[in-house]
Amino acid sequence: MSRRGENIFRRSDGRWEARYVKGREPSGKIRYGYCYGATYQEAKQKAMIARAECTKEDAGETAPDPEKEQRRSKIRMVTVCEEWMEMQKGRVKESTYAKYESVVRNHILPALGFYTLEELCTEDVERFKRNLLLLGLSSKTVKDVLIVLHGAVRYARRKYPELLQNVEIAYPREVGQEERILSVEEQRILSLYLCTDMDECKFGVLLALFTGLRIGELCALRWRDISLKNQTIRIVSTLQRLKVVGEEKRERTRIRIGSPKSDSSCRTIPIPESMAGLCGRMDPGDPAAYVLTGTYHYMEPRTLQYRLAKYTQECGIKEIHFHTLRHTFATRSVELGFELKSLSEILGHSTPTITIRRYVHSSMQMKKENMNRVAGAVMTRDPEQE
Repeated sequence: MSRRGENIFRRSDGRWEARYVKGREPSGKIRYGYCYGATYQEAKQKAMIARAECTKEDAGETAPDPEKEQRRSKIRMVTVCEEWMEMQKGRVKESTYAKYESVVRNHILPALGFYTLEELCTEDVERFKRNLLLLGLSSKTVKDVLIVLHGAVRYARRKYPELLQNVEIAYPREVGQEERILSVEEQRILSLYLCTDMDECKFGVLLALFTGLRIGELCALRWRDISLKNQTIRIVSTLQRLKVVGEEKRERTRIRIGSPKSDSSCRTIPIPESMAGLCGRMDPGDPAAYVLTGTYHYMEPRTLQYRLAKYTQECGIKEIHFHTLRHTFATRSVELGFELKSLSEILGHSTPTITIRRYVHSSMQMKKENMNRVAGAVMTRDPEQE
């Protein structure tokens, strides 16, 4: 079956065939070229490179030129990216590698893969960045794409010291967006709803709301990680659904349970007194059971997202996702005077700066109270006592 509009077909022998316009006969009849690959992306990439070469010939480069042919034979960015990706195996976590692979395949190769190292320049990278922003990608997403490109460029500079030295990669300025957090009233309504006819999933959502757990951490949490005696939660695992990289299978993703995203993410969180009793009631008595199900079977993140959407819809709360619970916990903690160093450790951040920059959002009410506190302190001060 072909990919519509792309002239790329799955052959009966299992390979992918990509057809492109190579030129025209004197009669005007179109002359096609064909590229083959083990995967759809491989065939598409080969056709893209071949199509680029044809475009250059149409621009007046049809005459044999030994110097031009030598230039064309040199390394292209597609090869650099493939070699760099191969180096990342074993160096980064599997989830990080899957993210790199997605960025390279979906963004970098389609736009820059056919460039030779002699051709690529700063203007090409700037055009690439502008196009990503025009596609509607956020500044943060575009920055993540350029960070991966930068890694491949640094690799190429080390391997070919005379090339790419003048290519500059400037990251877009990130525009801060106001993150959605639950109001105190919304948090109260959701908490009461979760406590009504509570099951394992509702208990897990409530636990996240009052501890700031990430969705993958909650999905991987087992009862052996909760100490009722010490009233603590140990975060030692995270559960993710990752894309299968480099495998020709119908199932393109799989569940992976592994260590958290960083060393600081492995942490011990005190259980609030109000939650300790609930933990005792919900404990199934089997340390190997998952908290969200009470059985040996896990609940994956997208299922948990669906459940949360159902809960919030029934509560009349709109426009939130699971990470909103984490934002809410962090912001509410600061509003109530939580010491920042302790809060950053509970959230699994390496420094309090990350906590402040990413997760703490002062409400207008909090700003008003602080302004009144400052004004009150000044107005009630007795100058004669100073």
